[in-house]
Amino acid sequence: MQIEVIANVNEARSDQLAGKTVIVIDVLRATSNMVVGLAHGCVGIIPVETIQETFKWQQPGDLRGGERNCKRPAGFDLGNSPFEYMGEEIRGKRIIMTTTNGTRAMQKTCKAHTVLAGALLNAASCARAALGLRRDLVLLCAGTQDVFSLEDGLCAGMIASEMLRLAGGERIAINDFGLAMMGCYEHHRDRLHEALLHSANGQRLAKLGFSDDIGYCAQTNRYDLVPVLVDGILVPYH
Repeated sequence: MQIEVIANVNEARSDQLAGKTVIVIDVLRATSNMVVGLAHGCVGIIPVETIQETFKWQQPGDLRGGERNCKRPAGFDLGNSPFEYMGEEIRGKRIIMTTTNGTRAMQKTCKAHTVLAGALLNAASCARAALGLRRDLVLLCAGTQDVFSLEDGLCAGMIASEMLRLAGGERIAINDFGLAMMGCYEHHRDRLHEALLHSANGQRLAKLGFSDDIGYCAQTNRYDLVPVLVDGILVPYH
């Protein structure tokens, strides 16, 4: 098995992902919210690239969630904080989500065999699911505005490290950037919250009043649930 870690969505090409398992990672905060929402009773999350597309997908009873430049778009039911994806109002509902980076990364995966949403919150479960699929894997870090984000790289390093541990003697080849992210994760593994707080996105979110979001998204393996994209809708992987 081969594992390739891609630093940001701009570096990903659809053909590069063809036939592979892809785990999209946007720790702060899109893929974290996808995990949280499905874990709290949302029946499906539809990731779309633009605000206009949320209208196209919306059916009666659906909620719209997401952000532009960290702010909830006008008329949306939910923003981009994980705490907004825990309430009773999402239970039994579909959420149509658009974010600046994470849902855009999802749109790059149209040729992949299987698409999962990964975060620190479900990293070990992502590793087990990807290993069980028995295909080459791409860990696609969403990044921020086409630039690498530390928190996504740390998550990719954690997933890759966990896959090596679970694989036992099976040979797994990892690209150079993936090896670097594994080393970065090992360096920070006991102080991930601190690392996220000091990252560029962490500092930006803290200034906007979202420090609690950072702490929540920095938790590791809080959930066993792995979102998988089925016919354009993220549902729990079984």
